[in-house]
Amino acid sequence: MPTTRRPLSRRAATGAVAASVAAIAIAGIAVSGAAASGGRDAAPDEGTLRADARELFDEWNGTLATGDPAAVDAMYAPDAVLLPTVSPGVHDTSAERLRYFEGFLANVPSGAITEDHVRSLGPDSISHSGLYTFTMGETGDVVAARFTFDWTRVDGEWRIVEHHSSKEPVAQ
Repeated sequence: MPTTRRPLSRRAATGAVAASVAAIAIAGIAVSGAAASGGRDAAPDEGTLRADARELFDEWNGTLATGDPAAVDAMYAPDAVLLPTVSPGVHDTSAERLRYFEGFLANVPSGAITEDHVRSLGPDSISHSGLYTFTMGETGDVVAARFTFDWTRVDGEWRIVEHHSSKEPVAQ
């Protein structure tokens, strides 16, 4: 037997509208509360991002100081791409990065950031670009270069997924 729908009474319709408005208001409060409390959806401020990126750079630079190519390569994701400062080619395997770092670390490099810019690429990714210098401990030579590190959390650990470094062109 077919049922017929009766139109909502004015009281029922008013109650349904009030319930909908209340649900929207509660959802809005929850979202603004999460952002105000630094919830996962809240974008980190620029100072926090810069501090995080510099801390990651310092960790990477400290790993260079160990002279251990495997320790340096461990900071990279397995499929990371390295475009090195003074070496040709794209190094996108661990074996290629290890070969590169064996030669680079023989120079006893020490890096220092001179200018940087940081952007969030999402809750688990940071792009860090700018200028740095490397002082080569073996010779004292200083190499000025541009850089970009893209960091992503892989299995809960920050890993470099893209690293581009190129000699700073001399202004003419």
